Amino acid sequence: MEATVLHADLDAFYASVEQLLNTSLRGKPIAVGGGVVLAASYEAKAFGVQSGMSGRDARQLCPQLIFVNGHFSEYQRLGDAAIKIVTDYTPLVERLSIDEAFADVAGCTHLFGSPSEIARIIRRRVRVEIGLPISVGVARTKHLAKIASQVAKPDGLVIVDPAGELDFLHDLPVELMWGVGPVTKSRLAEVGVRTIGQLAKTSERSLERLLGHAAGEKLAALSWNRDPRQIKTKHRARSAGAQSALGRKPAERRVFQPTLRHLSDRIGARLRAKSLCGRTITVRVRFANLRAVTRSITLPTPTSATKNLAEIAEALVRTVLAQYPNESTISLLGIRVSHLTKDADLQLDLPLGLDAHRPHSERVMARAAADGAVDTIRDRFGWEAIGYGSVVLGSGRSVPDEFRELAEHELL
Repeated sequence: MEATVLHADLDAFYASVEQLLNTSLRGKPIAVGGGVVLAASYEAKAFGVQSGMSGRDARQLCPQLIFVNGHFSEYQRLGDAAIKIVTDYTPLVERLSIDEAFADVAGCTHLFGSPSEIARIIRRRVRVEIGLPISVGVARTKHLAKIASQVAKPDGLVIVDPAGELDFLHDLPVELMWGVGPVTKSRLAEVGVRTIGQLAKTSERSLERLLGHAAGEKLAALSWNRDPRQIKTKHRARSAGAQSALGRKPAERRVFQPTLRHLSDRIGARLRAKSLCGRTITVRVRFANLRAVTRSITLPTPTSATKNLAEIAEALVRTVLAQYPNESTISLLGIRVSHLTKDADLQLDLPLGLDAHRPHSERVMARAAADGAVDTIRDRFGWEAIGYGSVVLGSGRSVPDEFRELAEHELL
């Protein structure tokens, strides 16, 4: 089979946009953000500065680091413009986020040339017309195309010949694989697996014992480039969520409660705008040592009420902290609502007293009325026109709301 799948990924996108807007920043280590690093330029990454790092830690690594405020409307505009160039060459485009997309050009080569020629044209147009660097990987599968674009960075092009794709793949570090984060990388390193080739030679049963059935099975297949997924031009929302990078904050109620309430406010508003509710609420807590823990609960009745989501998320986070008493610092909090359905007539009253909830109680009706009033005011006057006092007055909003909206993947 021919390599016809492209993965196009704008390089250090947010930082590159800032350097585009302000030419005096070009070639210098910069970070978007302040209290928390939202994005870093390649010059800053060379010093070890990474997204999600506290501003204090980043400055210790790179004393000459320049912090800049984000131009969020420009991120959206330029990201849309780059993806629009990709769609000029094929209708089969799957946008993953504001700055990356898959494309299948198999049916367009008679118009625009070979996949490699199309990739070169896209890169040239993005550089000339928009002024941003973009890396592109071309391969036979989505997984391999994404890896190829990572290998191509910064500002490069890698084309993987199907005849030599395993030779290319197996020499690469295992963390380039989709789904291998710091925790999985550490577990694999403990058994001597550091390259994709070493993972491919590990029995699937051993991987399943180490990582669990689903993850072990998936990684075993991907290590041999077995990836049957097709380009999906339209997505049906299966979940809604948001997360907040906190830097390094104490694992205390005064820190996590305002953050969770803010995230619940964002998620609830998006669900209600789409007339959706969800039954499963999942929280993700990442500690300073990069250990990430998730906990979830599935409710008998779906909900989209901000207050309900916040209370459930807070209870789940307290459960995590009770189970990990030695962890004293949080670096990230996230909430996701899944098992979505169209608006239900019933909304939960008490999230953890499931046996005692009364769907038509005054509390439920009051919460629905409050959410509806807030949504109406925001629709007319903008998001900042009104908010819940505990969130607006809280100290947990270390990451700008606009950045959260742009950076979220698979979200409504």
